[in-house]
Amino acid sequence: MLKLSDNYLEKSADFAAQGITVPQYDQAKITAETKENPVWVHFGGGNLFRCFHAKIAQDLLNQNELSSGVVVAETYDDEVIDKIYHGYQNRMLSVVMNSDGSLEKELLASVGESLYFNHTNPSGWNRLTEIFTKPSLQFATFSITEKGYALTDVNGNLIDAAQADIENGPDKPQTNMGAIAHLLYARYQAGKLPIAMVSTDNFSQNGLKLETEVLRIAEGWTNNGLVDKGFIDYLKDPKQVSFPWTMIDRITPNPAQSVADELKASGFADTEIVHTTKHTNIAPFGNTEKIHYLVIEDSFPNGRPALEKAGVMLASRDTVNDADQMKVTACLNPLHTALAIYGNLLGYTSIAAELADEDLLGLIKNLGYGEDLPVVKDPKIINPKKFIDELINLRLPSKNIPDTPQRIASDTSQKIPVRYGVTLQHYIDDPKLDPTKLEFIPLVLAGWCRYLMGIDDNGAEFTQSRDPLLADLKPYVANIKLGDTNTDIHKALKPILTNDSIFGNDLYQVGIADKVENYFKQLIAGKGAVRSTLHETIKAKSYQF
Repeated sequence: MLKLSDNYLEKSADFAAQGITVPQYDQAKITAETKENPVWVHFGGGNLFRCFHAKIAQDLLNQNELSSGVVVAETYDDEVIDKIYHGYQNRMLSVVMNSDGSLEKELLASVGESLYFNHTNPSGWNRLTEIFTKPSLQFATFSITEKGYALTDVNGNLIDAAQADIENGPDKPQTNMGAIAHLLYARYQAGKLPIAMVSTDNFSQNGLKLETEVLRIAEGWTNNGLVDKGFIDYLKDPKQVSFPWTMIDRITPNPAQSVADELKASGFADTEIVHTTKHTNIAPFGNTEKIHYLVIEDSFPNGRPALEKAGVMLASRDTVNDADQMKVTACLNPLHTALAIYGNLLGYTSIAAELADEDLLGLIKNLGYGEDLPVVKDPKIINPKKFIDELINLRLPSKNIPDTPQRIASDTSQKIPVRYGVTLQHYIDDPKLDPTKLEFIPLVLAGWCRYLMGIDDNGAEFTQSRDPLLADLKPYVANIKLGDTNTDIHKALKPILTNDSIFGNDLYQVGIADKVENYFKQLIAGKGAVRSTLHETIKAKSYQF
């Protein structure tokens, strides 16, 4: 059976016989060049990187537009590096799952070096610090999820680790943002070398978030006299350090056993899915959809490879922001989260299966076309309505994409401010719009409060997905039971609905909290109440679109 470690240059015919495309370059040469002259660092070695960024790098390497590989710096899970990257010579199998059920397979060898970057791991810490002092380094990209940037708690106060980072200085910070500030300080000390810090995480104005949190740490160091004051000037000068904004879109589920079985049956050996102790699901292969978008603000003070030759769209910040707002706050992510919430409540384990449910389909159509699309600014490079059409008619219903509402439901509290709060703000700011007329955003938010109970529509307990605020929020609804008519729902939900760090606003001040409470009461009326509330709301409140 073929293995990832096989010599793909010598066995190219064997790989071709299994329908696997191989690199057009020598990995050994790329690895050597990476060691001496790194160009690209990526933070976060998970499935999105493996299926998207690594493929971009491969295309550039194949075209001789890039001469060194990507340095992967995993900040969260050491087993990802030890078992998946080092275990398979930094190679991976990209599996694109077409809607007709076919698989496109490509062996990727574009990672030139991989390491666990954490203050507890001196070798990885010191090596990446050294890499950041190299003049050849042009940019770093990120896929560490929203929570990877967090320095504050639910009340907006600095978490203990962030406070410790600010007090202790740049030597070995604990937080991701502190660690990034440490690397940039090393680059500053090496001669104020320029670099682009490119967040490709899936939330709006991601570059601004990265810049803000890095500066929060760095300014704390400056105020405490721990670093050179010129460091702040360096970070704030986009000709030295830029923080480009991006829009990224590619549905990349956890590795699927069905894909592993098909690969094994075809004669490919490396198919074991690893479930780490930190709950990362990862494999020697990655499975992803064919349709994808990456738009990046073209701000690279130390130059860049020809990313556009690998399908990346380069644009102005305003265009990137419009494209991102379209996708993250309106045309995809809010719909995804709605399916995640109600999919869990209705017992679904497949996003594709949810699209065959007329009530759930009606929910996301009304949400997308009815309430989100009216406040979307057309970015011109991507048509918003066609984007939703493509999502609802082609992407989400694809049975070949093994995505689950459980995966999408992870970190929902971190996603709501962007996925719903931004649209709410548009309704607040536009005098021609009235947020109190909204129906389906309040229905989704009520569904999330119902989700926090951990009880499905049949009255059975279910395991909620990981969320940093889950332990804080669950107690507010812990004593509510299905069919409960005695609990003061307003008193129970008020601490949640007034939390502007979750929703971007106090929902009572916006004028939709009462509607959320009323939908919540309907959703807890008894077994089957989630289904009946969805059905009756869609029947009575649907928009014309």
